[in-house]
Amino acid sequence: MIATDSKAPFSQLSVKPGGGLEGTLLFLTALGMTMVLFGLCVLALGHSPVAIYQTLYLGGFGTWFSIQDTLIQAAPIMLTGLCTALPARAGILVIGNEGALIIGGIAAVLAGVVMEGLSPWFGVPLVGIAAATAGGLWIGAAGALRHYRGVNEVISTLLMNYIAIAILLHLVSGPIRDYSRSLRQSSWSVPGEFMLGSIPGTMVHWGLAIGLVVCLIAFILTRYSTFGFATDIMGGNVRAAKAVGLPVGRLTLTACFLGGGAAGLAGGIEIIAVHGYASDSLIVGYGYAGILVAFAARFNPLAVVLIAVLIGGVSAAGGLVERRFGLPDAMTLVFQGILFLSVLGSNTLVGQLGPWLNKKVFGHAD
Repeated sequence: MIATDSKAPFSQLSVKPGGGLEGTLLFLTALGMTMVLFGLCVLALGHSPVAIYQTLYLGGFGTWFSIQDTLIQAAPIMLTGLCTALPARAGILVIGNEGALIIGGIAAVLAGVVMEGLSPWFGVPLVGIAAATAGGLWIGAAGALRHYRGVNEVISTLLMNYIAIAILLHLVSGPIRDYSRSLRQSSWSVPGEFMLGSIPGTMVHWGLAIGLVVCLIAFILTRYSTFGFATDIMGGNVRAAKAVGLPVGRLTLTACFLGGGAAGLAGGIEIIAVHGYASDSLIVGYGYAGILVAFAARFNPLAVVLIAVLIGGVSAAGGLVERRFGLPDAMTLVFQGILFLSVLGSNTLVGQLGPWLNKKVFGHAD
């Protein structure tokens, strides 16, 4: 568990999920490294890093319009972040967020079409449940492969992303294609009465509120429930978990199902709040951004919200950077990639600084 005493030695602070002071230090270290490295990349392209960062801030947080755009981008990312964060607490590294989101989006379309004519008060929740269930079963299958067959979940969930993309492209090109749209291949439309509206006074859809509630529930579940305590034990030492009689198999399947359910719900919300139908526009990288968010947040569901807003702001500012500096919109992906590598590298860096922090900051000898 995390030491709450501010004078506790650095080595005693948990390096497990939700690492409090150490988690904050890790993220700030990673963010600093990212800004330096990304600034060097921008400088090599002949642009001022200061001007780029000013534009990123303006495009993501500088105006009320940009803040709303940021929140729209952050809504699915915070849910896909849970797809990695929740299983990771049990020691399971899931990177199939993109695939679960796509499967959830497909399920939302099919459920919406089947339930056409139903009252929105029943139809909208059922569409969300269908999307979450589909995503949960998708990632749950990877958990089952790990537990029963010993298949590495990193490999299986990575490959399942491509399978999900193939399923989506196949369905929208024929079996569920709406041929009235000749300009792009897309699926049947969800009934208009099932579409989520915007939060009053904003352009932000209600999917943001749903994401915030789900992250809060996930935090309570992981922090204040026996399930959360059991998954933390399992994530720390699976052999110890088995020795004390914890149901490792059930915990594995449950953690994967819940994580996949969050990403599936993100796909469903994208359908009923943004697109209205499924197409290749679902494949925009929200799932991969969720992996970065989960690691940067140290698998803490509340921290996932904050990091998702930061990444959403960077993504929202991509168009402005492109227009002002002539740089490709993909430069925001470069920033995210450097941040992900920095998050991984900062863990080692902070670990090496641990003895110095023990002595100089926390006042303890090695």
